[in-house]
Amino acid sequence: MAEILPTDPSYNRDMRLPGEPTPMGEAPYAIEVRGLRKVYRASGGQSAKEALKGIDIAVPRGSIFGLLGPNGAGKSTLINILAGLVVKSSGSASIWGFDIDANPRQSRASIGIVPQELNIDPFFTPAEALELQAGLYGVPKRERRTMEILRAMGLEDKADAYARTLSGGMRRRLLVAKAMVHNPPVLVLDEPTAGVDIELRKQLWDYVKLLHANGTTIVLTTHYLEEAQELCDTIAIIDKGEVVACEPTQTLIGRVTDKKLIVRTVWPVTPEQAVAIKGLRTEITASGALAILYNPVEAGVMDILDLLRASGIEIVDISTEESDLEDVFLQLTGSHRGQNGGSVSR
Repeated sequence: MAEILPTDPSYNRDMRLPGEPTPMGEAPYAIEVRGLRKVYRASGGQSAKEALKGIDIAVPRGSIFGLLGPNGAGKSTLINILAGLVVKSSGSASIWGFDIDANPRQSRASIGIVPQELNIDPFFTPAEALELQAGLYGVPKRERRTMEILRAMGLEDKADAYARTLSGGMRRRLLVAKAMVHNPPVLVLDEPTAGVDIELRKQLWDYVKLLHANGTTIVLTTHYLEEAQELCDTIAIIDKGEVVACEPTQTLIGRVTDKKLIVRTVWPVTPEQAVAIKGLRTEITASGALAILYNPVEAGVMDILDLLRASGIEIVDISTEESDLEDVFLQLTGSHRGQNGGSVSR
């Protein structure tokens, strides 16, 4: 992809508007949320719903921060509060040191939101869409870098094409471009790779990694847990409006001590045979192999193999699998495994 946007000499990482004060103390957090609650009032025969139950989250500056959770967990409500689209019920939230209530202009200028929905006006060209967005944020014309951003997102040759003629992947890239017109120090990506192909996903993440390398703080929500595991240095998991975990990624994965032993046998093991093996937690995989969950502190591989042999099972091959983020997610939220390569319903 083309040269990364923040290398421009005029790039202002502090993102303060002209003549506005520096946040007191330069807080170490890009986003800080304390005791944040949101209650949606009862309407249409439905009772009131508490979407956020006093959550606390601190996103370190310069991090790639994962925000995960099942459907209805409260992630979208949190993002919409930060974006100024939803009014919180109580608690506090600040972006880049600016309180969203006391300094709404500065806080909104400090964040760019890439929504999940493809909400693009079909009658605007990409160049016009970026110019309009820059105008809404008060970016002076001499400081706008419309073509530079489009070049970085691989859309330069589509600058004057109507948005309705763009492919789904191009529209997704245009959303990222719109979120970057005012050079926000914090970028929120809400399911940025939902429904895109593998090549585009790689292009998007290459660009995000470059932004991060140049100092942008990234907040990511995603269906694809392997994506979060690879990219995020810190992850918060929200369930039913509460934060159930917020830790460095590797610390979070370390919560699950179980390992999985995959055993391939001469003859397929039936479910009845698997259940009959006393002292082991077993399941049959889609390929017909025998999967055994075990805690290495409690039992070794050789002990398990001895039990299998004693049960008359002839072994051809074995392999082990370490715990991953999906295991932790399922343990903390009680969600069911998704159908698409480790994805879990949002």
